Amino acid sequence: MSDAQDTPQIYLITPTEFDLSTFPDQMAACLDSTEVACVRLALATQDEGRIAKAADALRELTHARDVALVIDTHILMVERLGLDGVHLTDAARSVKKVRKDLGDDAIVGSYCGNSRHDGMTAGELGADYVSFGPVGASTLGDGRQAELELFEWWSLMIEVPVVAEGMLNADLIRSLTPHTDFFGISDEIWQSENPASTLAELRRAMLG
Repeated sequence: MSDAQDTPQIYLITPTEFDLSTFPDQMAACLDSTEVACVRLALATQDEGRIAKAADALRELTHARDVALVIDTHILMVERLGLDGVHLTDAARSVKKVRKDLGDDAIVGSYCGNSRHDGMTAGELGADYVSFGPVGASTLGDGRQAELELFEWWSLMIEVPVVAEGMLNADLIRSLTPHTDFFGISDEIWQSENPASTLAELRRAMLG
């Protein structure tokens, strides 16, 4: 980002599975206790009806609080469900077409793993933000991480906003705060007993 002193914003990511009878209340508590810029609906299910019900519940919460709501991957659902945009997971491959299909007003984000090249390409093709991760150690996938150096370089060289996500903790947040625009926070809070309280703790780590 242009001013490294700016505090990053919070980008909440839903769990890949959640109970519609309880999760909206947890999300509302988080949105009411800590300022959030964007929410990503990231359900793993391919059940369109279930995704639509979840989107309806979250849209009511987010839009009432002037928080953007994007959906993971499902481009065709953005307009139908009244969402603000889409988070793509195939690096830069779909960005150009999706930008054309959804128009300039939609949010189009691109997850690029730890690839500087993919991130730059996605930005050039019209992505509103690029996401790198996981930033913490994980046994999932191929084990590669998005290192601090990538975010240091990006914040100095590239104007496209960047999201740091995946396996975050307070120490990683403190080290990355000067070099990222957003923190994508998900299981870090949803697996705790009190997500709103845990989110507030992570927010405090951004402030030193």
